[in-house]
Amino acid sequence: MAEPTSAAGAVPVDSVPEFSPHPVEAQLLRGRRALVTGGDSGIGAGICLELAAHGAAVAINHLGGADTAREMVARIEGSGGRALAVPMDVSREQDVSQAFAQARRELGGLDLLVNNAGLEHPYELTEMPLEAWQKVIDVNLTGAFLCAREAARTMRADGVRGVIVNISSVHEQIPWIGFSHYCASKGGMKLFAQSIARELAPHGIRVVAVAPGAIATPINADVLADPKKSGEVQAEIPLGRWGEVSDVARAVAWVASEQADYVVGTTLFVDGGMTLYPRFV
Repeated sequence: MAEPTSAAGAVPVDSVPEFSPHPVEAQLLRGRRALVTGGDSGIGAGICLELAAHGAAVAINHLGGADTAREMVARIEGSGGRALAVPMDVSREQDVSQAFAQARRELGGLDLLVNNAGLEHPYELTEMPLEAWQKVIDVNLTGAFLCAREAARTMRADGVRGVIVNISSVHEQIPWIGFSHYCASKGGMKLFAQSIARELAPHGIRVVAVAPGAIATPINADVLADPKKSGEVQAEIPLGRWGEVSDVARAVAWVASEQADYVVGTTLFVDGGMTLYPRFV
């Protein structure tokens, strides 16, 4: 079981965590300008706050209501950072063009994209409507393509070095019964990222992936509340615990930083060893 990211369903405004920047000497992304898709919920929200804590200016993408994204902006800017809320449906080409133009204009450029937006709904193969398959592919895979293309165009036009981080999943590698559409999207994302990594590296643009495993977020609340189900998942994690949003967010901040400048085209699994579990090898 992996953490499925969400293209909708922002965290409630009153549950947005407090924000404080890291000490300047510890900031890995000072002066960077980032856009995070699906940035107002779950892992995406954690990534936005962590990038901002490391000194990056952050465009927080939301779909639907903007209340949570605006509260995140207020907390970041209240602590001296820079952020803005950006509406966008990542599966719509025009939305993507407009959102990237806004981020570029208001942040003065763009040198970091985190492709986090995604969704999933369980269906057995024989029961899956075409619309359900298409929606997951449109958001998870086509959305990553549209945003990566726009980011690469922007970075190359501005002549800047940059990073594209795709939030994948352990299910780019582990099959998941009832989620064939989700696994197909993440498997596709893996080779998409590796292919464009080879294209873009000569232009100073790194492409990498971060793949979460089982992460404790509201979307997994039902499983976490059931000791039997939660224990079954935990038994598949060699480290012996569910992951936290902060585990993923810290990995993204590092892999996007100059400390990871030689990391290109690979997937960093943040899964407590889940992909090493015997039945998955």
